[in-house]
Amino acid sequence: MNDHSRYPSLAHETRATLPTPEAAFHLNRKCQTLRLWAMREDGPLRPLRVNGRLAWKTEDLRRLLGVA
Repeated sequence: MNDHSRYPSLAHETRATLPTPEAAFHLNRKCQTLRLWAMREDGPLRPLRVNGRLAWKTEDLRRLLGVA
């Protein structure tokens, strides 16, 4: 199973937030890049922190990528 069949497109995503691996897939970045953005607070997106985990807002991802 490849990543394209594992993750739904952002246009069809119904969850309010995505975990780091899925957000990284959609952004075509490595998970560590997103973690660095979160730590340094210098990336194009700011995650939510939920019980020590990062959650990336689906709406922010859509806006950044221009997905309707």
